[in-house]
Amino acid sequence: MAFDGLFTKAMTHELQQLVSGRISKIRQPNSQEIVFQIRSGGKNSRLLISIHPSYSRIHVTNEAIDNPSEPPMFCMLLRKHLEGGFISSITQLDMDRVIILRVESKNEIGDDMVRELHIEIMGRHSNVILVDPVRNLILDSLKHLSPSVNSYRTILPGQPHIAPPTQNKKNPYEVDEASFQSFLQSEDVSREFMTHLSGFSPLHAKELAYLVEHSDEPSYEVFKKFIDEFDQNKPSGTYLESGNKAIFSSVDLKHVEGTKTPYNSLGDLLDKVYFARAERDRVKQQAGDLERWLQNELDKLKLKMKKLAKEKANAEKLETFQLHGELLMANLYNLEKGMTEAEIVNYYDENNEVIKIPLSPRKTPVENAQSLYTKYNKAKTALLKIQQQLDKAQEDINYLEMLQQQVMQASPQDIEEIREELAEQGWMKARISKKKKKVVKPTPEAFVSSTGLPISVGKNNKQNDYLTFKIASKSQTWFHTKDIPGSHVVIHDNEPDETTILEAALLAAYFSKARESSSVPVDYTEVRHVKKPNGSKPGFVIYFEQKTVFVTPSEDIVRKLRK
Repeated sequence: MAFDGLFTKAMTHELQQLVSGRISKIRQPNSQEIVFQIRSGGKNSRLLISIHPSYSRIHVTNEAIDNPSEPPMFCMLLRKHLEGGFISSITQLDMDRVIILRVESKNEIGDDMVRELHIEIMGRHSNVILVDPVRNLILDSLKHLSPSVNSYRTILPGQPHIAPPTQNKKNPYEVDEASFQSFLQSEDVSREFMTHLSGFSPLHAKELAYLVEHSDEPSYEVFKKFIDEFDQNKPSGTYLESGNKAIFSSVDLKHVEGTKTPYNSLGDLLDKVYFARAERDRVKQQAGDLERWLQNELDKLKLKMKKLAKEKANAEKLETFQLHGELLMANLYNLEKGMTEAEIVNYYDENNEVIKIPLSPRKTPVENAQSLYTKYNKAKTALLKIQQQLDKAQEDINYLEMLQQQVMQASPQDIEEIREELAEQGWMKARISKKKKKVVKPTPEAFVSSTGLPISVGKNNKQNDYLTFKIASKSQTWFHTKDIPGSHVVIHDNEPDETTILEAALLAAYFSKARESSSVPVDYTEVRHVKKPNGSKPGFVIYFEQKTVFVTPSEDIVRKLRK
């Protein structure tokens, strides 16, 4: 976790662009996130605040987040007190992971009022608290803490606001040279920094220890330069992956090995680090039951396939029944009623092998032969039915696995469309809603190629069918991963350039089951060559006259192309 006090200081500097801005809209997508739309400096910005235990953060985001149809109570309260107000200041509390938005607005009767929003970025202890600073009272918070949970500070409406407890550490910007030199006497210098200096996470403590050890400059000068980097008016970000761990900071990290990616802003950096994971978490909250249902149905179908395979193996003995019946009819003169077994030369065998055929002593030789023919006909019919059931089960498995992949890559809005599709196909019951639901057309996700051409991506089967057969024109270019479940992708241009074709193919590969693969084959053809067979499942098509390109999916490129 690199969102420590030092990173919070850098983020506070970056958020100064919002000071004097007007809060025009407030939304709460879920119980852990709030999004402010702020008009500042002649442009609209989205300020994302998250108290997710793993992804807690605050930053300006360029990503869009779906909103519920009805705002939660805390969102309604924020709108009442903050919407339409102007941000007069954005400050950090000491060197803690707390940012305070001070907002000036009007109350119901038009009098001036001041409110403070305290954003505490502290992992699982994160919170957002709306405070009346004049009376120092809590108006409400995203998370409530009763005295039984936290004896130091009660977070409930109407209670006095108390700041998080201090750790009795020194502010690094106030440390003199003598104090700093004393830290260097320890065997574990980085731990000494963390113990005595506020705002230092293990990442930044290790970085400072590394810089002090490897620099020719005086240690105190190295220290001052290091902390001053977090005090820049326009901070930039650094992202790198070390092993399976994503690491980020507002300073260039020297002690960590890996490919570093610079970012122009901390907001872009945190979008890169957190957005995809946070979006997946949002979907998981909404679609957890759907994921479990899909997995259970797939498990049942796979078990059914195993049972059918056994039945098929038994039914495939039909050739033996036919052979035995024919051999009995050819040797009736050697057989009589009452025999339990017949030893007959198999004249179909090159070596004239003698085989033993079990007989029913109660039946005549002819009746035994007819019994074998009856078994042959029954097995033949059963084999045909079993094969039909196997084909149907495999088709259902392919369909549900495709939906499973779509759920993994869906947005919250996409999940509802997948549920509707399953209800329409008779797989599950439709959810009963008291309110009459508006008929909403599927909306494929929009992208723009680096050369300016519009591209659409279907994120589920409803969107795929609507995109390919309703939105796209016949002469536009259509993409799909070759023999791999994935999205339909369309370039809305009759003569796309080579760059756009490769980028559309990359989108098709990214929104497919092959997202984590490299050199993914993607077919493309004109929309006129894409057909939907009668009676086929949603999203299923056949196509011809296609060309194939090979691409490697890239999340960074997808984020850049997103409209």
